[in-house]
Amino acid sequence: MTESAQASGNLGATRIVFDKVSVDFDTAHGPMRVIDDVSFEIREGEFVSIIGPSGCGKTTLMNIVGGFVRPTGGSVRLDGKEITTPGPDRGVIFQEYGVFPWLTVRQNIEFGLKLAASKTPTAERAAICERYMGLMGLADFASHFPKHLSGGMRQRLAIARAYAVRPEFLLMDEPFGALDAQTRSAMQDLLLDVLTTERKTVMLITHSVEEAIYLSSRIVVVTARPARIRTVIDIPFGYPRAENVHEDPRFATLRSQIRELVMEEYAAQAKQTVRMSD
Repeated sequence: MTESAQASGNLGATRIVFDKVSVDFDTAHGPMRVIDDVSFEIREGEFVSIIGPSGCGKTTLMNIVGGFVRPTGGSVRLDGKEITTPGPDRGVIFQEYGVFPWLTVRQNIEFGLKLAASKTPTAERAAICERYMGLMGLADFASHFPKHLSGGMRQRLAIARAYAVRPEFLLMDEPFGALDAQTRSAMQDLLLDVLTTERKTVMLITHSVEEAIYLSSRIVVVTARPARIRTVIDIPFGYPRAENVHEDPRFATLRSQIRELVMEEYAAQAKQTVRMSD
């Protein structure tokens, strides 16, 4: 067992299983394979990052777990049952903030709590809103509209809204990619703090090697399109995790190792592009 698994309280049972998953998209030139024979598992309480070159199929992997895309071949199962539709047990957070501009901060957080799948009594709904506005530092902005918030605050609002419906899983697609470096670092620390309070299983799509190492218990490196598993790396740092982990010599070693793998896949992708243009 890795140090990460020990420090996080012994990870639980396998929850999500990718079993020989392949995905083809229809194009003007015929089917295009974007994912090919991908198999891996995510266990209860894990924070798993998927990293690889742009356009390789990472987001498609997440969208299958979200229930937005069906595999062409193979299956993705949650607790032994094939995923075929979205569900309130899976909260999705996108790079584009995903908040409703016509609703206030409070109304955005309440939105999912009014839907049939997670409908909550009024008093409980108010308590949940107060809790997550407090956790995300948004209590003073309850009546503000998203246009009055900074980018980092809008992303905090998106996370609060996803958390409010109490999903078991967080699916995050480049959630901090549009933020400046300082805000991005603060958001990473906030996410780790909240996860300490709200135990979740997380699947993160990211292009940032440092972000993946800092947040994750495991990193899945995928190849240029079609996405295949290049390697899976256990991160040897436990939780709770602090900024000084960046100074650990193992962090630098992992960063160099993973960057080299990703750059090799970018080079392979560039060769694919050249061949397609010939």
